[in-house]
Parts: sequence; structure tokens; C-alpha cells
Amino acid sequence: MILNRTKTSRQADSQVTYQGNHENVDGLRRNILIGGAAIVATMGLPTPALAAHPEAVNAPASHKNNQGEGYVNTATTKDGTKIYFKDWGTGQPVVFSHGWPLTADAWDAQMLFLGQNGYRVIAHDRRGHGRSGQPWNGNDMNTYADDLAELIENLDLKNAVLVGHSTGGGEVARYIGRHGSKRVAKAVLIGAVTPLMLKTAANPGGLPMDTFDGIRAGVLADRSQFFKDLTLPFYGANRPGAKVSQGVRDSFWLQGMQVSIKGAYDCIKAFSETDFTEDLEKMDVPTLILHGDDDQIVPFRDSALLAAKIVRGSTLKIIPGAPHGMCTTLADLINADLLAFIKQ
Repeated sequence: MILNRTKTSRQADSQVTYQGNHENVDGLRRNILIGGAAIVATMGLPTPALAAHPEAVNAPASHKNNQGEGYVNTATTKDGTKIYFKDWGTGQPVVFSHGWPLTADAWDAQMLFLGQNGYRVIAHDRRGHGRSGQPWNGNDMNTYADDLAELIENLDLKNAVLVGHSTGGGEVARYIGRHGSKRVAKAVLIGAVTPLMLKTAANPGGLPMDTFDGIRAGVLADRSQFFKDLTLPFYGANRPGAKVSQGVRDSFWLQGMQVSIKGAYDCIKAFSETDFTEDLEKMDVPTLILHGDDDQIVPFRDSALLAAKIVRGSTLKIIPGAPHGMCTTLADLINADLLAFIKQ
């Protein structure tokens, strides 16, 4: 992978070569929205844009030189796909993987908070999404994980905390499954699609294929309206008394419309049909599993509860009333949980 620092003006480019206790959730209610366009198995979380990114200390050259205003960081993978990423702050690295169909911007609230608390925060747009390249091939979980590995290795990140939401949680698990944890200190899975979304003989609690066929149909027919409609269950805006701004919903739509149609379509199969069981079994670092009990996109009983039983020594926290997009709607709570876990 080649790391690039591109001037946004027309000037020339320059290159820079836990033994956790699982909480009792028997009393928690399960609100599963079943049917067509409403059940999407993974997305990410939009939040406002951030501003400052201080100069790095004791970081690789690629990090020291990426802070100038007007510059864009991209990394070129082995197959020639450009991956856009943000790299801000100093200290222990925290690497974020977003959900479908969003971008690194989904993590703005977490990146600003942790950056202000002394951490180096890094987030990329998955291939096919956002500002990254839009290849025809490689829109699958193995390649997503390999792209993440290339980025981590080329930035020479060590002792990193990997944080994944929804599809991104699967990406984090698959990364450790394929590449090990030698560069990883801890992992966090938030509203993750692990261990398997799809209903099978071995996974009877999963969602039927008709659900994901409905998502594909919605994306193909009118993805703009589909994404707008999806913001309702994603953020719990369809619940009585919910206070989700139009701006939050618009940000989701804007990010979603940046994904290529091929990338959006292929990723549905990746997040719904990939079995992460073996990856979870290989996770050998302290792992925090966060999930809302009112997640209408990835029902917690068939994801977080199962994953927590597979990941050795993991800590499970179920957040009452929280939706899938809780990193936005409950940003202060999620930020506090992340900081406390990282500091442990």
C-alpha cells in the first residue's frame, strides 16, 4: 500500500511513502422490525464534522506530514484501490471502521472526543464508500479486512484499539481472524453484525434471506428514498418521543449517496451472509461489546448475546432503549464507555 498526501488545490501531489461479566439481559425487551426496506443489517452513524488535528509526536513520517489544511490522505491498496482516511491527533491509536452505507464521517463525535482526550484517531472510508475508490471487485469482507490491514501496517500502528460499528464490527473481527492481533491492544464491537445475520440451520435466530433481498431491491429501485426511509429505524426516530433531528437524518442520506451502487449492492451480501464465528473465536484481546436493546437493524439477541459467548473474556453491555445509531443519538454515553474501556 502506498500512502498519499494530496493537495486539494491544483498543486502537485506529494507522496509519503476483559474477563468481563456479561450483564443479565433477560428482562430487556426485543424490538425487531421485520420486513423489506426497514430491516437493514448494518450502517454507520452520521455526526457533525470536526476541525482541529494537532501535529503528531513520535509518529511515522506519513502521520507527521498529514496535518496541513487542504491536504487529503489516501492509501493505495495492492489492487490499486484508493482508500481515503483521516488521521488526527497523537498518542495511542484508535482505529474506527464504519457501517454500511456510510463513511468515516459517521465517527466524528467519537474521533473529536478521543482526540481531545489524548488519542490518535484514524478512520477510513471502506472501498466503494465515501471518498474512497469505487472498484468493481473486492466488495467483500475478506478484502475489507485486508484493506484495513494494509492501512494499519503502512501507518505502522501498534497497540491499537480497533472500534467497529455494524458492518465495521464484522470488519474488525475478520481483520483479527485473518491478520492476528499483534498490532492490536483492544477491540470494541458496537451494534455489530457478528456472528451471522442470516438465518440458517445453524443460526435459526437470524433474519431470513427475504429481508436482505428486500434491501437489495430497495437499493436498486430508489436508493435515495430507501436511505431516507432507513434513517427512521436506524436512529429510532420512529419511536414515540424520539428526538432525532432532520440534520442527523440528512447526514446519513448524504453519506449513503456517496457509496457506489456496486459497492452498496455487494456489501449487503458481505454483511448479511458472512459467518464471523471463527473470527470471534480468534479474538484474544480485551473486547467490549456494546449494543442497544432497541436496535431495529441488528437485533441484539441474535448478535451481541451470541458474540459475547464466543469471544473469550469479553465484556457485554446492553444499553436500554438505544437504537442502532446510538453513536450519534447517545454520543456522550458511547464516548464515555469507549474512554473508560481504553483506559482500563
